[in-house]
Amino acid sequence: MSTKLPWLRRLLDRAHPYVAKGGPYEQFYAMYEAVDTFFYTPGEVTRTAPHVRDSIDLKRVMIFVWVAVAPAIVVGLWNTGYQANLAMGDLGVDEAPGLRGLALYWLGVGYDPGNVWDCLMHGAAWYVPIFAVTFAVGIGWEILFAGIRNHEVNEGFFVTSLLYSLILPPTIPLWQAALGISFGVVLAKEVFGGTGKNFVNPALAGRAFLFFAYPAELSGDSVWTAVGGFSGATPLALGAVGGVASIVGEGITWMDAFLGGIQGSIGATSAAACLLGACFLVYTKVASYRIILGVFLGMVATSLLLNALDGSDNPMMGMPWYWHLVLGGFAFGMVFMATDPVSACQTNMGRWIFGLLIGAMTVMIRVVNPAFPEGIMMAILFANVVAPLIDYFVVRANVRRREQRSVG
Repeated sequence: MSTKLPWLRRLLDRAHPYVAKGGPYEQFYAMYEAVDTFFYTPGEVTRTAPHVRDSIDLKRVMIFVWVAVAPAIVVGLWNTGYQANLAMGDLGVDEAPGLRGLALYWLGVGYDPGNVWDCLMHGAAWYVPIFAVTFAVGIGWEILFAGIRNHEVNEGFFVTSLLYSLILPPTIPLWQAALGISFGVVLAKEVFGGTGKNFVNPALAGRAFLFFAYPAELSGDSVWTAVGGFSGATPLALGAVGGVASIVGEGITWMDAFLGGIQGSIGATSAAACLLGACFLVYTKVASYRIILGVFLGMVATSLLLNALDGSDNPMMGMPWYWHLVLGGFAFGMVFMATDPVSACQTNMGRWIFGLLIGAMTVMIRVVNPAFPEGIMMAILFANVVAPLIDYFVVRANVRRREQRSVG
């Protein structure tokens, strides 16, 4: 018996006969199994060959992703609180309203934008409820479908809920956060068979649903700062109006955007934090470096091409690639969304093509469609849809090449 929480191990062992197949509460086995495997390593082993000898399982992959995204979370919490504290100072507001303000008061947290702790805790006061609602609603759907299909609850949702909550604005109504994750889990994943069978990224699908269903809460200038009555445009929105000159004119430097001290979604503003996570994911071989480099190279090539054209009537055409890299959620999408192993291409050449397509489409959407300045979300979803087709043609090309070699 494990020495970790032995009382819990005994409790779970006593409950097992009741939820096992044939037990009076077997419909709750999925919930039991989720709790059991969360705290303990499964005891089942294969009885017949082949035996896979590998220390990497889905749970460890999820842990690696959590570690990789941790810098983005920390910077995101700080930036959310920092932007809010700055706005409160400008508006002359002394404290946050409602339960958030009461919680910060009892914790002894102030509203000094120069105090890292104050900013972190203020940001957490906005982010934690969003993540809690996202996780509770999403895991509820996961347990429901696991019970209906009589299989275990997959650990993949732990990452889906985290990534989804980080690409939302801090002012998103909690009921909308719940609605978006419900769409992502149910209609983008479970109806296709669950984890491993979805053809689009569930987190991005939920976010896209919210964008088109409730655009005011996802794209308005007032949604990016967690202070009522304050309006501040994102750098990409400024760039759509006046290009880089408009961004710099607002006092935003490239380093501000690189480090993450700008308006934007909760966890997607810091390119530096995302690139740090990319190094970890590539080192642990959880993410494909081909996809990441493909997205980057596709963005650079398309930016340079548009820079060479006459863009006098479109200020976004002159935006350099290094600004595209640090603005919006490009770095976050490139590292954490495009590399989703389920919805991305599976062949090595396909991954290069997949990444190049995302990078090119992101820039094209940003430049050509001023009403939708972000671009990375729709580019990844489109690439998800055509990923099986890309793999098909790559495989067919390989087959033809081998047939020609064999004939020769």
